[in-house]
Amino acid sequence: MSTSTSTSASPKTQGSTPAGSLRWRVVDIVVAAVLGVAIGLVFWGWNTIGYAWFGAADALTPGLGGIAVGIWLLGGVVGGLVIRKPGAALVVEIVAAIVSMLIGNVWGVSTVLSGIVQGFGAELIFALFFYRRFGIAVAALAGVGAAAAAWVFELFYGASPNILKSVEFNTIYLVSIVVSGAILAGVVGWLLVRALAVTGALNRFAVGREHVREV
Repeated sequence: MSTSTSTSASPKTQGSTPAGSLRWRVVDIVVAAVLGVAIGLVFWGWNTIGYAWFGAADALTPGLGGIAVGIWLLGGVVGGLVIRKPGAALVVEIVAAIVSMLIGNVWGVSTVLSGIVQGFGAELIFALFFYRRFGIAVAALAGVGAAAAAWVFELFYGASPNILKSVEFNTIYLVSIVVSGAILAGVVGWLLVRALAVTGALNRFAVGREHVREV
């Protein structure tokens, strides 16, 4: 518990980052790479589980498969929450996508294209808050941003783009992927970052210092 009410009310402890700290440091670059590789491994593991869930949900109700997509949006949210610098969400999502592709999946280079689009969607949300707010609500919105970007990308990209499918399918898919992005990428991503902060692994970052002040 904090011993000072004025400290707990400080913007730094409310999920914000001070102005003038948006320059990338060497440690930011290193951690972005490490996070990207780690989340890429998560993507690779999810490729089997998530794809099976996607297929089963889509068979039940066409478009409902979007509910499984959120984990593939995790990189942008986690990168943005930890590093809190312009481009962090985009970089981590792209690195994760590249790792997933290199290890091997059925989507090949389109994985990287998806990563670019999804990372940009999350990045846009952090930018809208001027890289100052990093609470659970912003994390959920970043997940939604990544999901919406993925939906637009899939609407036009591929051998059978979703624009050729019914309005009903695309509506259900949009709702499903947005909910999945908010929960599986946003809320889960925020909880994951908090869990990492508890270990002390993020003490060189604002999120780690915030945790130290709170306990």
